[in-house]
Amino acid sequence: MDQASILAASRGPDMTGAAASARAIRHACRDGSLAGATSGLAPGFVQGNLAILPSDLAADFLRFCQANPRPCPIIGVSDIGSPKVPVLGEDLDIRTDFPGYRVWRNGELIDETNDVSDYWRDDLVSFVIGCSLSFEEALLQEGIPLRHVERGIRVPMFRTNVSCTPAGPFEGPLVVSMRPLKAAHAIRAIQITSRFPAVHGAPVHIGDPALIGIRDVSRPDYGDPVEVLADEIPVFWACGVTPQSIIANVKPPFAITHAPGCMLVTDRRNTEFAVI
Repeated sequence: MDQASILAASRGPDMTGAAASARAIRHACRDGSLAGATSGLAPGFVQGNLAILPSDLAADFLRFCQANPRPCPIIGVSDIGSPKVPVLGEDLDIRTDFPGYRVWRNGELIDETNDVSDYWRDDLVSFVIGCSLSFEEALLQEGIPLRHVERGIRVPMFRTNVSCTPAGPFEGPLVVSMRPLKAAHAIRAIQITSRFPAVHGAPVHIGDPALIGIRDVSRPDYGDPVEVLADEIPVFWACGVTPQSIIANVKPPFAITHAPGCMLVTDRRNTEFAVI
């Protein structure tokens, strides 16, 4: 299946109660025909970030996420050793259904791949974390332009000097995503994203990047750069890449994450996570 066919399938109807469009994206990841960012694929369906850790660290990581719900809103957890997360999709394999993974050992990135089956272990627990792509759909529906979406690139993401609340061995800096918006759009974006607490919620900072330790907003730590025009304000949301910053800081013996921008497309609807 080529990229055009994948995109067409991603906009298809639901079938027999399962999200056919979302399943098509996962199958394309699984067979290796889809790689790269998932922004814009399967509109309406929740996408997720990933953190996989050994079971002896899972309880502490769960407590870390509970203590830091803005960057780490958990939407699904696997059983120990299972690659399935049934609450997010019936036909879902956490080892193959992301278009990009990162593999970590002692806090160092050792591999980037589109299939982690060869790294799988019976003691691993998978955490799927809510993604800002869910609230981006709501922003776009309100006519708020998002430059990275218009250009088909990944949102810029930055490590900050804001410390997450520690839990067990897990501690380190918050990661944020940035979207440049005009003032009126920024105000409306706050209102809209406040309705999505399960997928990062409202911004954590607006304005001067230096106040949260970002020296150069044109040089993101993750994702792709976008310019901030003279009539725009940089708006920052807590980001699901934060666990990767934490892993690099804490240096657990083994971990797997998604590659930034390469998400799991689930069968859940964005509207399920909106607070009316």
